[in-house]
Amino acid sequence: MADKTIGAQELDGRWAKLKAQLRAAVGERVFTSWFLRLELSEIVDDLAHISAPTPFLCSWVQSNYSQVILDAFANEKGSKNSNSISRLHFTVRVNGQAKTLVPSPTLTPEAPRIQESSPKVNMAQSSARRPVAKDMLSGSGIDPKMTFDNFVPGTANEIALGVARQVASAVANKTVAFNPVYIHSSVGLGKSHLLNSIAWAAGASDPSLKIVYLTADHFMYHFITAIQRQSALAFKEWLRGIDLLLIDDLQFLQGKSATEFGHTLSVLITGAKQIVVAGDAPPRDLEMLDERVRSRLSGGLVVPITKFDLELRRAIVNRRTEIAATRFPGVSFPTAVIDYIAYSVTSHGRDLDGAVNRLVAANQLTNEAITVPLAEKTLADLIRKRETPRVRIDDILKIVSRHFKIPRTDILSSRRSRDVVRPRQIAMYLAKSLTSRSLPEIGRQFGGRDHTTVLHSVRKVEQLMRDDGDLCQEIELLKRMLSD
Repeated sequence: MADKTIGAQELDGRWAKLKAQLRAAVGERVFTSWFLRLELSEIVDDLAHISAPTPFLCSWVQSNYSQVILDAFANEKGSKNSNSISRLHFTVRVNGQAKTLVPSPTLTPEAPRIQESSPKVNMAQSSARRPVAKDMLSGSGIDPKMTFDNFVPGTANEIALGVARQVASAVANKTVAFNPVYIHSSVGLGKSHLLNSIAWAAGASDPSLKIVYLTADHFMYHFITAIQRQSALAFKEWLRGIDLLLIDDLQFLQGKSATEFGHTLSVLITGAKQIVVAGDAPPRDLEMLDERVRSRLSGGLVVPITKFDLELRRAIVNRRTEIAATRFPGVSFPTAVIDYIAYSVTSHGRDLDGAVNRLVAANQLTNEAITVPLAEKTLADLIRKRETPRVRIDDILKIVSRHFKIPRTDILSSRRSRDVVRPRQIAMYLAKSLTSRSLPEIGRQFGGRDHTTVLHSVRKVEQLMRDDGDLCQEIELLKRMLSD
């Protein structure tokens, strides 16, 4: 069958209407940032070829806005061309000519995710995809990036991670480790990641297992749909025949769906089938569930994930910057920027991911180097505003000692080795810059030194800062740490 294409004039007119629709859908700011420079190059059958002027813009739109563009095509009105667009092909324009990305994916709405039409999970540990079997009902999509290999461990989540690994291993061996397992934390601390990881690991070990991952809203949707279609019994039998059920965002479960969840929970536990649940509060605080269901959850293994500490936040940022560097060659995050993000963005893991993504976008769109000042400007809304406290020399000694991993006693000692002298000079510079203490007072607090020694240190650091941009960023970071 011959390809069905449309002419350039009609193509331009169709794209102009679509851009107006996109502008209304995403807003002026997002449209200007990501859609303004896109062009519709060609339409062949149900495939639309879209080009962008830079690899980054092409990759970003491809990853984040493919479905938005497909929806715009689906909603267009008045087009003379009968082609119904269901696929997108992204290319990069070089000197006005479109060149395909490597690799060049042809995107459909399902492309970024595993087949969402199936509740089964079959995936090798190496993340190589296998065919996913069909079933009478669908589970929620499983994110291929959320595996145990990609989970960053730390003090806040090490117990939850250990339990999740043990559950996945037990399911693969047709046994039950703890039942039910209930993981709870505030938003963005890794609950969904652990549930996805359990599904991938168990499914990779035994592809015959029936594994279902459902968010609470999907659970309610399936239950309500089953009632409307008078197939509630089939829905219940389907749920009760699985090997591993994972329910995410339990706090959103409401009404009769919550009651049905309670019945399903009891049946699965009685039948020695594994169930893992995640929510944003301990079982006792889930008021939409009746007392028996809360008791069932509390009687299993309840595992909290606590707020991330500085060390874990830094490890997460490190991992995200490494991934960014592989996707966008030339992107570099100085240690001072990583420390700044980890110290300043304290809300949750998703904000840490967002901080890295924003800086990558700023770098790619403007070619501005990733620095602490850029981070401060770009991430202003992610960083909680705090009242600037009064800085004490004791605070400076504490921060400098921790940052450079040098005992405070060494900073105050007479040691002259380079690894001690430089941090000591920086501490004296900060004391002069951030406090109202005189040079003699600073000298006395730094081991009884003369004021001329303090003045020499201050001038030395100022000279080094003029010649060393990395040192400037490091000292800016220390200043912000002290001001917080």
